[in-house]
Amino acid sequence: MRFHPLKTLAAAAVAGALGAAALPAAAAEWSDTSLSWRYGTAFREPFVNSATGRGQNIAKNIFGLTHASGFKYGTNFFNVDILESNSKDPASCTNLFTTGCTGQAQEVYVVYRNVLDFAKISGKDLKFGVIQDVGLRWGVDFNAKTDAGYNSKKRMFVLGPNLMIDVPGFLNVSVVGMWESNAPCTTFPQVASGFPAANYPCMPRYRYKTHPALDLNWGIPIGSTGLNFQGYMLVIAKKGNNEFGGPTATETHFDGQIMYDVGAAVGGPKATFKVGLGFEYWKNKFGNATTPIQVGFPGGAGAGPGATAKTPMIRAEYHF
Repeated sequence: MRFHPLKTLAAAAVAGALGAAALPAAAAEWSDTSLSWRYGTAFREPFVNSATGRGQNIAKNIFGLTHASGFKYGTNFFNVDILESNSKDPASCTNLFTTGCTGQAQEVYVVYRNVLDFAKISGKDLKFGVIQDVGLRWGVDFNAKTDAGYNSKKRMFVLGPNLMIDVPGFLNVSVVGMWESNAPCTTFPQVASGFPAANYPCMPRYRYKTHPALDLNWGIPIGSTGLNFQGYMLVIAKKGNNEFGGPTATETHFDGQIMYDVGAAVGGPKATFKVGLGFEYWKNKFGNATTPIQVGFPGGAGAGPGATAKTPMIRAEYHF
C-alpha cells in the first residue's frame, strides 16, 4: 500500500482536534468546536505567476476543524485547515510552470496555541486601563503541501507575552518570537529549480533566523444584530536569508470575516450555524518579497506578484 504523508498528517491532525474536543467536561470551563468551509477564487502563491508576469489567481476550497476551550489556567486553541487548489496551483510540472503541469496542489496546515492566564494562575485581578488580563502565549505551527515547486514542510514554535483587551467578545494582542524551519522538495528540473545539485530534489531542514511578530486575534459581536467580526492579523519581521541564500521580507497577513448567526435567526440554537463573507490580505507570503524574480526559482531576489494576494471569500461554520 502506498504511503500518503499528506493524508496521514491530515488524519493525525483531525484525530488530535477531536481528542481535544472530547476532553471531560470537568477539564474545561467552556469549549467550542466547529467545522468550516470557505471558498475564494483570488488566492495566490509565491513564484506562481502567469505567462504575462502577473500574479496567477488560484481558486481554493478550504475545509477547517477548530477547537477552542478554557481551562483552570488559561485557554487552548487548535485548528487544522485542508486546502484544495485548482489546476492553477499544480501538483507537479516538468519545467517550472510553463509545460507538463498536472494535478492540483493540496495542503494541510495545523495551528495550536495555548495562553497561560496570569490572573487565573495568581488568583489576582491584573486589570489596568483597557487591559483586562495578561498572559503568556505559546504554540506550534506545522504544514505539509504537495505542489510543483516547493512542497513545504514547515515547523514553527512561537512564544511571547499576551495582552487581553477589554472589549465585547475578545481581543488578544501578542508579541511573539518565532523559531521556524522548513525542508522543501521540488518536481522541477534541477537547473530550473534553483535547488543545489547536492540537495536535489529535497533540501535538508533549514532553520531561519529567529524573528519577532505582532499577533492579533479577535471575535467581536456587532451589537445585537447576530453579526460577529472575527479573525486575526500577523505582522512578521524578516527572518534572515532563506534556504537558497536569498533575502526574506516583512510579511503582513490579515484574515477577517463578518459572520451571521443564521441558526438563531430562524429559531434554532444560538451560535450553531453561521454564514458570512471574509477577506484575506497576504503581503510577502511566507517572507517572499513581492518583487520581480531575477535568478531562477526560488533563490532570486523576489517571488513576483504571486507573493501578495487580496482574496474575498464566502464562509460557513457549524458549531457543536
